[in-house]
Amino acid sequence: MMKPPSPFSIPNIRLFILFRILFNSRFYYPVFTILFLDYGLTIEQFSLLNTVWAITIFCAEVPSGALADIIGRRQLVVGTSFLMVVEMALICFVPLGNGTLIFSVFLLNRILSGLAEALASGADEAIAYDSLAAEGDTRDWPRVLSVQMRLRSVAAVISMAVGALIYDPATVNRLLAWIGSNLQVTQQTTMRYPIFLTLLLAVAACVVTLRIREPADDSGQPPRPGDILRTMNATGRMTLAAGRWIFRTPFALAVILFGMVYDHVLRLIVTLTSQYFRLISLPEASFGLIGAGMSLLGIVSPKVAEAMVQRFSPAANVLWLAALTLIALSATAAFFPYLGLLPIALIFFLMMLESFFSSHYLNRITPSHQRATVLSFKGMAFNLAYGMIGILFAVLVAELRHRGAADQPLPIADAAFIGAIGWLPWYALVVLVPIIAYFSLRLRNSEEIRRRG
Repeated sequence: MMKPPSPFSIPNIRLFILFRILFNSRFYYPVFTILFLDYGLTIEQFSLLNTVWAITIFCAEVPSGALADIIGRRQLVVGTSFLMVVEMALICFVPLGNGTLIFSVFLLNRILSGLAEALASGADEAIAYDSLAAEGDTRDWPRVLSVQMRLRSVAAVISMAVGALIYDPATVNRLLAWIGSNLQVTQQTTMRYPIFLTLLLAVAACVVTLRIREPADDSGQPPRPGDILRTMNATGRMTLAAGRWIFRTPFALAVILFGMVYDHVLRLIVTLTSQYFRLISLPEASFGLIGAGMSLLGIVSPKVAEAMVQRFSPAANVLWLAALTLIALSATAAFFPYLGLLPIALIFFLMMLESFFSSHYLNRITPSHQRATVLSFKGMAFNLAYGMIGILFAVLVAELRHRGAADQPLPIADAAFIGAIGWLPWYALVVLVPIIAYFSLRLRNSEEIRRRG
């Protein structure tokens, strides 16, 4: 059989790219925090809801792999798209005014979103890679990933810019006046527009995933019950073996712990950016353009990270990240009007560096036969830490709100948010110092911490 001249002539490859674009292009991302707040939730509830999302992914990550072996990867991808439809429809149509109902609906939304993320994790990529192996040349896989990432970036820029513009009632009303309409809309109306557009993408994702075909395995037969039990048993043994290897390999444990510390603190700030932008006097219509600009940092950061791993040792890069993280968090806590955008840009940049470093160093040291399992441990650790800091942040905001004075110039909720952000540099310092001290002693004779390249 003649191989196709291009990997993009394979239907599953095209569908894989299209699914990734539709699933990840969320119009509400640039207004993520303020969307929850404008529905009537508090910043504490927002933090707790994102904790539920992270814990759901943590709990479903490994079982979803076994589920793929039982029912097939295509079914997981199809299930992901239908979960996306339900999670979007819930907040599209929830009525306003009843705080308990709104919180319950958003809670279900976060659980379904976490399940969708866990189910999609790797299943679509595995189908695409196996399709390429069966119908093309696996050496074309980097080209497929590159095209997919570029198209996703373009789609993200468009969706974030449009989402922020249509969220802002002043912008929408000006547009309506420009086309000659006398209709005037309020924030309670426009805040649903990004959700409606994302719901349309979810429906399109369903259509796309239903067209995906599961590549035939060598036998062409569905797995038998005995095969499923053996697979689950082997998966459990491999998971335990990978966990033991991590704890017995100080450098691997250090990479995961340091990456976890940087990721969960920085990701909390990134999640809260839209509320932060409001408090530094940026107009809501600009949030999408700002988010698009932050995405463009992804063009520069890999080259910087690559140069750093060549020039500096892992120990030096850990210290660079520690220093820059503390600077970024401290500058963020100052809430400089307009100029507060600069530390947020640094935080986005540091997250990209951390992702590159943790992937590079962990892949370098991990044996190939357990690489996927070790990386899944890293993902679970990162999500667990993010979930825990969400709870701590919610408790801190609630305590600061309780202590708030009625005669202060800012609303109590805003003052509590600002105060809670002010604690983050100290939190990061308290967590980092003992970890740096511990691994400085445990790895002092290790060549890995001094190895460059």
